[in-house]
Amino acid sequence: MNRISGRVFGVLGSGVGRGWDGTLRGMDRAGSALAMVMLAAVAGAWMADENGLEREAVWASRKGVEPGVSEAAGGETMVAGYLGVPYTYASNVRIVNPAEMTHFTIENVEWEGKPFKSPIYYGVRVARWGPSNWTGVMVDFTHSKTISKPDQEVEFKGLINGAPAPAKAKIGAMFKHLEFSHGHNMLTLNGLFRLANLTPRLSAYVGAGGGVALPHTEVQMRGEAKRSYEYQYTGPVAQALVGLEFKLAETSVFFEYKFTFADYVAPLTRMDGTWLFMDLWREIGMWWRGEKPPGGVLDTRLASHQVIGGVGYRFGR
Repeated sequence: MNRISGRVFGVLGSGVGRGWDGTLRGMDRAGSALAMVMLAAVAGAWMADENGLEREAVWASRKGVEPGVSEAAGGETMVAGYLGVPYTYASNVRIVNPAEMTHFTIENVEWEGKPFKSPIYYGVRVARWGPSNWTGVMVDFTHSKTISKPDQEVEFKGLINGAPAPAKAKIGAMFKHLEFSHGHNMLTLNGLFRLANLTPRLSAYVGAGGGVALPHTEVQMRGEAKRSYEYQYTGPVAQALVGLEFKLAETSVFFEYKFTFADYVAPLTRMDGTWLFMDLWREIGMWWRGEKPPGGVLDTRLASHQVIGGVGYRFGR
């Protein structure tokens, strides 16, 4: 945990200055589209709950509480989905393969999220609030993307197949693929705390948690006959969040900021995978048998800002 926290603060300290402008540019490009999507979601949820407000009033009158207040919603579960816009800081990428005398680092690889290009950025979650409605727990799955830029010129340090790596080269000149584009996937377990009920229907909350990175790795250097193209477990993830929830009768609309940090060690198997659980089972088998991935391992750390908006259905009061 000390390793993760140290890397988080290191990334923030070195990357915020040069990354903040990129964050704003990325959010500006996608902000309009996200706003339109979420306005449509709010309108749809409101129309779907047209009769739900009356049902809540009847339910609340039987319990002797005011409709919409936190006591009326205590001890409930919410199942939700969301869209979002990520920004991932540039990071160093290291590839180590002793069998081929390869050990090199690529400095400051810039990552693109392309949240509205298929496969899009999305997430799903299940949250359970306790009877007091002030504390809760949440399982959260996020599907983001991190794609390197082929035209970016970067610095290389180390050896490739026993020869010195070029001092500078474009990523596209050295790699056919360097991305986690079918998912910079993160599965986390989070604790939640409601800060305040700003109105009977609007509340603020915070949360934090940890879990695992389950990306779909796609890496292939020029000159390699096969790519690594499969789902993998690559390391731990930490997450922190703050959000606003607007409650209708049985649904909620929420907007949220998340910060995630993932510590990747990706085995370069030079294999094409299939389904998530099958790929993970094969990875476990290789680890159990002590087999080394033929392409070595890729090591990087991905720190991301994410702004999301979603709709959830509440039940179990």
